[in-house]
Amino acid sequence: MIEHIIAWSLRNKLLVVLAGVLLLVWGGWQGAKTPVDVFPDLTAPSVTVVTEARGMAPSDVESQVTFPIETALNGAPDVRRVRSSTTIGLSVVTVEFAWGTDLFLARQIVAERLQLARAALPADISAPAMTPAASIMGEILFIALASDRHSGMDLGNSAEQVVRRRVLAVPGVAEVVPIGGDTRQFQVTLDPERLAAYRLTVDEVAQALRDSNQNTSAGFMVDGGQEYLI
Repeated sequence: MIEHIIAWSLRNKLLVVLAGVLLLVWGGWQGAKTPVDVFPDLTAPSVTVVTEARGMAPSDVESQVTFPIETALNGAPDVRRVRSSTTIGLSVVTVEFAWGTDLFLARQIVAERLQLARAALPADISAPAMTPAASIMGEILFIALASDRHSGMDLGNSAEQVVRRRVLAVPGVAEVVPIGGDTRQFQVTLDPERLAAYRLTVDEVAQALRDSNQNTSAGFMVDGGQEYLI
């Protein structure tokens, strides 16, 4: 077969040259129209779920947070693979869908499955949240805050309240996830003897704490035909 093609090409040199020129022109025209991307996205459509569990060790986060979410997402329509990464107080689950799956449909499927997984998660952690529908290239930049004069709580507040908001204001930035730092806590230590002296139970103290952390409107004050918001 190859010998016949070579023999035909030698007998028809002009046609071979013309075909080569046409292919060269067509290839140059297609090359000029081909879009160029510095960082082409070569991965399947993915949705990332981030869950914060402040104060929990990685082993506890994996068993109580990451595993239930993975179980709920496995077997969803068009899901190819479920990957996860667990650190101190943070669970990141990445769900990869089949090629050609619409990203907004994939996010809807993940949102429905997260509603089912929420009942199996601890009650004192934040609800799982999907990251913005941006490029799935992964993490682009790490910014670390360090100080010899400020505490971990101050650094955590600065990262959350200052750095995160300013970086999100940069055009093209889809999400900023602060990790680390200390969280301010208010702890109530119970004394069994004092509870017995005042005839109080632990449930009553917990209910009093819940009642003391409510925001309610004080209404209006009417004076001189005018209403003042209190």
